[in-house]
Amino acid sequence: MHSTDPQTPEGESNRYDADLRMSLLGVAARSIAHGLEQGVVLRPDPEAYPEALRETRATFVTLQIEGDLRGCIGVLEARRPLVVDVAHNAFAAAFEDPRFPRLRPSEFAQLELHISVLTPPEPLAFDSEHDLLRRIRPGRDGLILTAGAHRGTFLPSVWEQLPDPVDFLAHLKRKAGLPLGYWSTDIQVSRYGTESFGGAAT
Repeated sequence: MHSTDPQTPEGESNRYDADLRMSLLGVAARSIAHGLEQGVVLRPDPEAYPEALRETRATFVTLQIEGDLRGCIGVLEARRPLVVDVAHNAFAAAFEDPRFPRLRPSEFAQLELHISVLTPPEPLAFDSEHDLLRRIRPGRDGLILTAGAHRGTFLPSVWEQLPDPVDFLAHLKRKAGLPLGYWSTDIQVSRYGTESFGGAAT
């Protein structure tokens, strides 16, 4: 297994060195392998890992095969030790993402794993859609958009596919179940950063 360079917002240092990243990628891979063998999520003991991996953090785990999405599951609120959150989200991305069938054993060796560790969300203050677009930092910000019962998020990596802020925001609305051109004073938006890294499952 190898680890790629992390994608961290400009001005923020990388919290997880190569060894810590490899540990988390290993947990993700073992949780998926455990799911294939036992049908249940791996439950790592946080006390067996360094302090940085025992902190309560929110993560997303993304699976790809030959560059195509194969699953992505995560949480926005930190509620579990980092190593436990990664194990749960890796399992869920492989077996519980409703957009895909359960991962098959034959696919495991082809998997690329990507882990994003989120910073705490920061509410944005804005008085119009135009003002919001001015405050968004392309390439850096992950966004959470909430409007009533509708909610959606895009990780910072989505900027690679949607580099224009207008398109980014419009597609985020659609992901939240809203029309592309929807606007209301009830819309709330928070931003967050990620430290992201990846590697092969085997």
